[in-house]
Amino acid sequence: MPREPVTAFVSLGANLGDALETVLAAVQDVARLPDTELTGCSRFYRTAPHEASGPDFINAVVCLATRLTAPHLLQALQQLELEAGRERPYVNAPRTLDLDVLLYGESCIDSPRLTVPHPRMWARAFVLYPLADLAPERVSAEILASMANQPVQPLALA
Repeated sequence: MPREPVTAFVSLGANLGDALETVLAAVQDVARLPDTELTGCSRFYRTAPHEASGPDFINAVVCLATRLTAPHLLQALQQLELEAGRERPYVNAPRTLDLDVLLYGESCIDSPRLTVPHPRMWARAFVLYPLADLAPERVSAEILASMANQPVQPLALA
């Protein structure tokens, strides 16, 4: 019997190469994952690296209805990162593509490979602003106001 779809939120970011093109392509790649439907995509944002180095990032968040388990979703996302040339030479290194499971339904997961809700999402404007585009009920105005020291710039895409 097939599983009922779960609503998952995934952050996308890149700051190497043509970051905007990479994130746009990643949205399409995520939408093609098996047993997964893209149900929403935030605006795209330019952000300075937070606790990282390199050029500015392009960030977004997508909402999915997926029948993949959380570990299988993570595995599929990490495969997309590898296909985009992602390397992990050190923590918070610049990256061609970064995909993170932020929320997976109402699940709380704490395993060696995956923690949901994402453990640092509440301290990152580059995650919270796009998440608020899709799920404003999950991100309070107070939390967004506390991110004033992390400027984000929405991009106007033609």
